[in-house]
Amino acid sequence: MISKFEAFSHQIVPVILLAMMQSLAAAQTNAEAVSGESVYRYYCYQCHAYSGNGETQASSFLDPAPRDFTAPASRELSVDQMIDAVGNGRDGTGMPSFSSVLTKAEIDAVVSYVRNTFMRAERKQINYHSEANGWRDHARYKDAYDFVTGTLRLETPTEKLTNEQLRGRGLYLSACISCHEQSPNKQDGVIWELRAVSYPRKHFSHRDESVDVVSGASPYGLHDRPATPARMSAGIMRGMELYQENCAFCHAADGTGKNWIGSFLEPRPRDFTDPRFHFLRHSDELKAVVRDGLDGRSMPAWRNVLSETEIDNIVDYMQAVFGAADD
Repeated sequence: MISKFEAFSHQIVPVILLAMMQSLAAAQTNAEAVSGESVYRYYCYQCHAYSGNGETQASSFLDPAPRDFTAPASRELSVDQMIDAVGNGRDGTGMPSFSSVLTKAEIDAVVSYVRNTFMRAERKQINYHSEANGWRDHARYKDAYDFVTGTLRLETPTEKLTNEQLRGRGLYLSACISCHEQSPNKQDGVIWELRAVSYPRKHFSHRDESVDVVSGASPYGLHDRPATPARMSAGIMRGMELYQENCAFCHAADGTGKNWIGSFLEPRPRDFTDPRFHFLRHSDELKAVVRDGLDGRSMPAWRNVLSETEIDNIVDYMQAVFGAADD
């Protein structure tokens, strides 16, 4: 039985990385010049990290790993070399060309930002988990810190953990591991369920930055309100839970696919609220898609992650909440 991490890493993450760097970027308005910091935080941090050290989840999948700008060897790079890397990419690496996405001024600005922020000996300490990025009172997650750093290993018997450590382990497996699944804690067979505990902020410099009243964090938060069906049986209630735990990551809690991650996938996740989407009216066909996935899309097979009953529950929920239109 494969883990949810394996299903996610091998099928979802590569699509997200590629789409983040290339597909969505083409839609930017680029109406005005932006700072090098804004460019970096929109295009670069997913691989190179907020602190420029390349210690991101992407480093687990890219070979060679993203460059560590804080390493002494990076200081040997010239300005021209870095401008060429951003503009033309680097063959044999995960670094794509940004020449069709960024202006020359933006490329110059982001190179200057990287050099001044990360490559000098007196470089700044950049903290991703700040209130500006949606992490209010990050210290409330302190129970998970030891699992993030590897001080406590996942295989530690639960009877040897304190109540605080047990809470931290649960939080780590349900949320932190999505970014902090690093080698000290890497363990085959660990099954985890993604649960976002923050929304990304200030990363949408080329998009509508209006903040909705629901989350107060980003325009994508509007689509993280779960869709609730008019009728609620026990199976549908369970299906709703399973959908939010597994499907909403790409399709959004409201089924539109217009959430943070869904907006970066290409082709886009199905918008279940679209009246033209008749697929929901055929339970056997819908169940087959959930169970076996779809070739050529970012929809993975869930047969090794969810049981037949759980898939049935999800299908029942989707039909109850999304399938009534256009009868």
